[in-house]
Amino acid sequence: MIILITGATSGFGKATAEKFAANGWHCIITGRREERLLSLAQELTSKYNIKALPLVFDVRDKAATFNALQHLPEEWKQIDVLYNNAGGAWGRDSFENGLVEDYETMIDTNVNGLLYVTKAVLPYMIANKKGHVINMGSVAAKDMYQNGNVYCAVKAAVDALTHTMRIDLLQHKIKVTAIHPGAADTEFALVRFKGDENKAAATYKGYEPLHANDVADIIYYCATLPPHVCINDLVVTCTAQADGIYFHKEG
Repeated sequence: MIILITGATSGFGKATAEKFAANGWHCIITGRREERLLSLAQELTSKYNIKALPLVFDVRDKAATFNALQHLPEEWKQIDVLYNNAGGAWGRDSFENGLVEDYETMIDTNVNGLLYVTKAVLPYMIANKKGHVINMGSVAAKDMYQNGNVYCAVKAAVDALTHTMRIDLLQHKIKVTAIHPGAADTEFALVRFKGDENKAAATYKGYEPLHANDVADIIYYCATLPPHVCINDLVVTCTAQADGIYFHKEG
């Protein structure tokens, strides 16, 4: 079995690669940070005795994405699961104060990157007459919140794309799932607040958020159900979070 994971160098992507490798899956892992990616590939192969193919590219780069994924070695074309994990939020400002550059980065990573990767991988799944596309959404797709603006918009787009992909790909017996996590202790907040460790830490103060392994376990569960079963849309939060807006924080 083969899984392709984008954004595999940290957070949900890294935890998911480890989860699948631990269960005997071969992993195609992609990311921008070459040193981290090669280190992860080495770790997966040595620790779990599986094969790993690291591909260094930025999903925002259409040419690089298609070049990497349309020329896979023959042994790697039998992709069973595509996990579109690459994404993120940049900035948390009122719309009029936000940076256009941040808006473009969010659109290019969360939406265009997902489109490029999926478009490049689908021919393999269609030829195989099976496959599973798992897209990383967010509770931000379900509940719009103050200063979320463009991030909420791009994750809502992922939600809509996942639904319409599922409709279009029924004829090819390809499953399509969206997983929408709430607050999770990964690099997400650090990226969003542009390296400000105090602001990032304050995001999770007073409660225990999700951890990367929690989401990796859910992805593995969704990917290993019987062929006739597909989880279409799954929202998951920590116990202290009710939805995209409401939390109970202590202290």
